[in-house]
Amino acid sequence: MPPRADTPHSASRAAPPIPVAIFVQPSVVLFDLAVPLQVFGYPRPDEGAQRYRVTLCAEHPGMLTSASGMGVEVQKGLTALRRAHTIVVPGIDDLSVRPGPAALRAMRAAAARGARFVSICTGAFALAEAGLLNGKRATTHWLDAEELRTCYPTIDVDPDVLYVDNGQVLTSAGIACGIDLCLHVVRQDYGAGVAAAVARRLVVAPHREGSQAQYVARPVEPDDGHSLEDTCRWARSRLSQALTVAQLAQHAGLPERTFSRRFRTEIGTSPLQWLLAERLLAARELLERTRWPLARIASRCGLGSEVSLRQHFRRRFQISPSTYRRTHGLHPRS
Repeated sequence: MPPRADTPHSASRAAPPIPVAIFVQPSVVLFDLAVPLQVFGYPRPDEGAQRYRVTLCAEHPGMLTSASGMGVEVQKGLTALRRAHTIVVPGIDDLSVRPGPAALRAMRAAAARGARFVSICTGAFALAEAGLLNGKRATTHWLDAEELRTCYPTIDVDPDVLYVDNGQVLTSAGIACGIDLCLHVVRQDYGAGVAAAVARRLVVAPHREGSQAQYVARPVEPDDGHSLEDTCRWARSRLSQALTVAQLAQHAGLPERTFSRRFRTEIGTSPLQWLLAERLLAARELLERTRWPLARIASRCGLGSEVSLRQHFRRRFQISPSTYRRTHGLHPRS
């Protein structure tokens, strides 16, 4: 029996690979299928031991027709779901496709034993059909959010985020957001350092908060010489300081209200929410790389006190700083 999905997986080289089953349906979107294969199923000697063991499975194994018309050969059936620690459901193009009774029973049985479910884009419809999203907040591609809400009214559908982490069940928005969610899973399982190494191989950003907007509703304002990226870099180098929105706006050379509006438009969140997220990311990295006391980490990252660090860290990552360090620290105490 694999470890439960809510149990942190040891970062030790001796730990066995985490079994991942990718549930493939007819009209699967090939990009959505390729994302978990690249993130979880592409071992690289330079990244250390194999961390995941990936299996493709389907309700009816054989040659399935993808959304683009290309064939995808799937050799394994639903028995793969019985052994999987993590079950990934890529998106499909034809939303009339639903898992059959046997697949629904297998998914519910896997959920009952604690398997973790990850949907990419419209893969959320399969989880919804199995009842795994009832009463939960979830997301999908913003173009399909209203249909998900209409078909499954018990789900709290949020069309404005990159991904939603409910612990055992995680859902991502459209297409490329699957990369963000899969990297988030790697970060949970093995820490930020391993996730960053995978991101470098994929040549993508190592981390985007799930709460970021799926898309910018209006065009980005013309470049007038005020680079928010420069201001973000400036702020990251001063996280120990009690930075204010006024200071950030002053560095960007913009009025405070204009800066806040542009920041939300371009970054997808408010300046203060972004600052808190950056402080917590820095704290998580220090937990992995150092043995500093929590009070020192809190001070270095601008979180004030050890109590504040504990509260914000648990709220953001659903785990205490001490437990995270024991699981993902590069030099754990004996």
